[in-house]
Amino acid sequence: MSTETTVGDMLSASVPMVRTLGITYLETTAERAVLSLPDQAEYHNHIGGPHAGAMFTLAESASGAIVVAAFGDQLHRAVPLPVTTQMAFKKVAKGDLTATAVLARPIAEVVAELDEGKRPEFPVQVEIRRADGAVTSEMSVVWTLRPNS
Repeated sequence: MSTETTVGDMLSASVPMVRTLGITYLETTAERAVLSLPDQAEYHNHIGGPHAGAMFTLAESASGAIVVAAFGDQLHRAVPLPVTTQMAFKKVAKGDLTATAVLARPIAEVVAELDEGKRPEFPVQVEIRRADGAVTSEMSVVWTLRPNS
């Protein structure tokens, strides 16, 4: 089984909302995570596109996937937790959507802080795109690795 399948399967199994929305994991590496949300009428908003809550879940799930892929080897000593999120809506979202997340800080720096006994924080940037490639929204999630007690 590949790393992408393992991370996606683990997150799908542990986060029921991912299964509810039908989010799929297309790529999950320490460099980027790419997830997709199919167009589903039951999750539309008043203008016929995906509800903001579904888009938020897609973007936050992408951010979590890259965190697990990048720091999975640290889970025995720290738990990843989101600290803050900001989401900006740029264009009307319609149809199937794809979210791409990237770490905005080197992995080695974050792990070094954890090694020093600190509780490191690091941003993850996410873009959501329509099938035509237009960016519909952007999310920034600040994550932390909280050392286990």
